This record gives sequence, C-alpha cells and structure tokens, in this order.
Amino acid sequence: MRRYWQKKPLLIRQAVAGIAPILSRQQLFALAESEDVESRLVIQDSKNGHWRMRTGPLARRSLPSLKKSHWSLLVQGVDLHDDGVAALRDQFRFIPDARLDDVMISYASDQGGVGPHFDSYDVFLLQVHGQRRWRISQQKDLSLRDDTPLKILRHFKAEETWVLEPGDMLYLPPHCAHEGVAVGECMTYSMGFKAQSPEALAQDLLPRMADLQTFEASALYRDPHQAATLHPARIPQQLQVFAHQALKKILLKKQASQLALGESLSEPKAQVWFEAQPSQDISAGVVLDRKTKMLYDNRCIYINGESWRCAGADAKTLHQLADKRFLGSKHIQSASPMLSELLQNWFQAGWLHIRSADK
Repeated sequence: MRRYWQKKPLLIRQAVAGIAPILSRQQLFALAESEDVESRLVIQDSKNGHWRMRTGPLARRSLPSLKKSHWSLLVQGVDLHDDGVAALRDQFRFIPDARLDDVMISYASDQGGVGPHFDSYDVFLLQVHGQRRWRISQQKDLSLRDDTPLKILRHFKAEETWVLEPGDMLYLPPHCAHEGVAVGECMTYSMGFKAQSPEALAQDLLPRMADLQTFEASALYRDPHQAATLHPARIPQQLQVFAHQALKKILLKKQASQLALGESLSEPKAQVWFEAQPSQDISAGVVLDRKTKMLYDNRCIYINGESWRCAGADAKTLHQLADKRFLGSKHIQSASPMLSELLQNWFQAGWLHIRSADK
C-alpha cells in the first residue's frame, strides 16, 4: 500500500498459488443468462479488427463457439452470487470496504480481449485459468477512438509486457493504460475498487442530504417587498440568493454529509435483492449475507443503505460484525434487548444468517 497503491503497477507472481477457477465455464455462462447479473459479450473481427459488444442477459446459444477466437465474456458482481468468489473478495479487505466495487470474471477464447484501454479505478487482475498477455503503459495520452462501442485508446504504446499464469496477479492504479489478450482459453478475476468524481458524488449526496433536513415554516421563501414587475420571466435576484443560502445551509451540516455518504456507500446495487426469512433463534451466532454491505463511522452504523445511531457496547458489537462479517454466540448472548431486536430484524430481512458450526 505504501509503495504501489494509486502510484504504480505491481506484478505479483503466484500471489494466490494453486488457484483454480471457483466457477466453471458452464456456471459462468449460466450466470450471464440471468437478468440479475450484468454481463457483456465483446467480439473482435479477426480479419478487419472491428469490435462488437452486446449486453446481457446473454443466452448460451448467443455466445460464439468455444473454438472461435477473439471473443470475451465479462460478468460483473460475481461475488454477490457465489460464496467462494465472495471469500476471495474478502482477502482484499486490507483496503477499506467503502472503496470496493465488485469482482468481475472475464472468460476469453484464444486472442480474446477488450482492446487497449484505461480504468478510472484501482484493479487487481488475478489469473485463474490459462494465460493472458498484459501490455501496460503509463502514457499521458488517454484519448479514445470514436469508431467503436468500446472505450479503446486511440494511441497505445506498450512499455512493459508480461504473460500471467494461474496464480499470478497484476495491480493497476487508475488511468494506467493496459491491454490483456488471452493466450489460449483463459479466465481472469478482476477485483475493482471504485473512485467517484466530485461531480458524481455530489449528484448522489445532495438529494440525500436534502432529505435529511427539517425546515420550519419560517424558513420558507418570502418576498413581501416584491414590486409589480414588467418582466415576469426574470428570476428575482433575492430568490437566487435564497436558493444559494439554502444549499449552503445544507452543505454546512457535516453530520448530514457523513450520514448521506454512509448510506450511499452501503447502498446495494440495483440488481441486488434479499430473501426474507422467518424469525429464528440466532443465539448460536450470525454471519452477514455475501450481498450485505455494512460500514460504520464514529457515530453510526450503515447497512444496505440504512443507518442507525449507536454507541457504547452495542456499537462495539456492531463494529465487530462489520469488520469480521460474523458474530459469535458470546456477542449475541451479551447484546442489549435493543440490539437483539435489531439483529433479529436484519435476520428476517435476509441481511444475515445463522452462523454454521464450521465457520
């Protein structure tokens, strides 16, 4: 983290020695057929180099033959659908959960890839089957072609080239130009860590912050000195000032911005849903559902887009649940009545489950 994170690429040979695909090729293809899973099919014409892309759901019959070269299937958020992939994801929790996006699995036939490009986020590229040749560049020219449905670099000049074997992993910081091409059939797992722009973050947080505010009737806009006007379409300057002050008032609420950020970061993706469960005795211990996103700060707990104010022993217990993603029987049995009720509610919502004896 000190030497490479957000600074420069890092190749780690045998980062996960002995790894094999957690999902088979058939299981990955089946996921791509689901409407609850984001998937893409990328095909390059081997003769003229032209690119085509289709978005899922993708029926198995719509995929090219396994013998055909130059195509890739990319399936997003696989960690939300498989416990093994979620366990692999959790090995990267030396980085704050607030930064995690998802785990994408890329299957490629020989020569398959998505062209030279760059990402706006940090990514770990773990080879799990076959070989993939990576070419990378720290070039400043990140202009894109306008003749393809993919975000492919107009000018790409590779500075380093590596062939990754199963177990090898490549870390790339944001805006590092790279191209990965399959050498024979291969599978690559991508652990992505999002980084939002100020504009995107503001668009998300401002409406949330506004919803958290309470305004009294006295705060309503008033214009008792408004004179009759000959220019009814002109926006009154005092209304513009009022609007500016209203936004300023919201933005000065530091606690509101923290609350909005926590709820936003823990909000599940649109395609995520949970199965409700009947009430049960959870005293043996609980474990978070693999799709549950749970975070905290000094004042609140955030889980799946909702927030709770907590302190004292209850806060420590919930911090333990968020950090370890499970609670043992000792923590459950010592919980306050209020916390016990909250955990039971989360259990019934499907956000957590009874911890099995072998975990």
